[in-house]
Amino acid sequence: MGVTTTRWTRDHVAAFREDPATWTPVIGDEGLPRLVEHTDFWDLWAVRTPLGAVADVCGREVWAGLSAPASGDPGSRHDQARIRLVARRADGGWDHLGPLFPDGASAGTREWAGSLVHDPATAALTCYYTAAGMRGEAQQTFRQRIMTATAAVTCTDRGPVISDWSAHSEAVVADGERYTVVDQTEGQPGFIKAFRDPFPFRDPVTGEDYLLFTASMPHATTDFNGAIGLARRTPSGFDLLDPLMTADGVNNELERPHVVVHDGRYVLFFSTQARTFHPDCVGPTGLYGWVSDDLLGPYEPLNGSGLVLRNPPSEPFQAYSWYVLPDLTTTGFVDSFALHGRHPEDFAGPEEARAHFGGTMTPASRVRVDGMRAWVEPA
Repeated sequence: MGVTTTRWTRDHVAAFREDPATWTPVIGDEGLPRLVEHTDFWDLWAVRTPLGAVADVCGREVWAGLSAPASGDPGSRHDQARIRLVARRADGGWDHLGPLFPDGASAGTREWAGSLVHDPATAALTCYYTAAGMRGEAQQTFRQRIMTATAAVTCTDRGPVISDWSAHSEAVVADGERYTVVDQTEGQPGFIKAFRDPFPFRDPVTGEDYLLFTASMPHATTDFNGAIGLARRTPSGFDLLDPLMTADGVNNELERPHVVVHDGRYVLFFSTQARTFHPDCVGPTGLYGWVSDDLLGPYEPLNGSGLVLRNPPSEPFQAYSWYVLPDLTTTGFVDSFALHGRHPEDFAGPEEARAHFGGTMTPASRVRVDGMRAWVEPA
């Protein structure tokens, strides 16, 4: 059976209605504690088992995220992003486990978002990640490749230790027909094209393994041509399938797509920002959710528009990049907070931007889904 591609249309966006039940709480002016001192974290994800549960890694719940030194202009953090690991403590705090990869091991000049799978039967850790740029390039580019590598996990008194990484290889390659080959040399966040954010998912009904990813449509009518891509595992690797979703004329980026099975249905989540909508569309930065009886679609939007969670209207830039766990608990990262009606474009310079950048995990919320209605509550 093939994919039935779902189109996110302007009619869906027009169905958006302001609903306080979808608002997350305002983050106070004091901000929130950092996961690691002097380090920004964003685009966080939990290490999971092959079946999708949050993994027990040497008795710890381990999370990964993109990181950079907490200094200078936070808008430049993607230019030095590196995946780091943290482990949750019993008191709710975090222990720093260090970079995921040894220095110089990853395939790009930067490491962008991905996923980690820990197999309790073998203690192996498989990473899927986005290599941005090409190692050794003289000037950073926006080329994007979806990479994979596997390591061993050893349990010690200090916690899990990751070692013996395999060679890094491309998990799936854009074909230029279904998905744009992203080889841009210049760009800016929000407006570059996408082939990134891999998320592995094992269909509990069929047992087949898939890889979801953020993509762009090569044959689109507008530059706002975001898509959610899909590939199926075969004995020789992952084979590309048609997109799960396209957003031609609606939005440029459907970021960090992932699937949760809830009440026997597949819920497809992704994040996007207000600024990546087509100028003819108006939608808020938020977490969007679509539901199907079959992983391969078609999908219908929750709440009519797909919007299930957003920042409060008084602080529309305070958080982004939400990640939903199997129990529908969700967290994002603290972006530009305590603006009190100002826009990030109003910052006088990097110092002011830095003063308002959170660079840490948001408090957890829980998505509630009842039929085709969804809302959020404190976790």
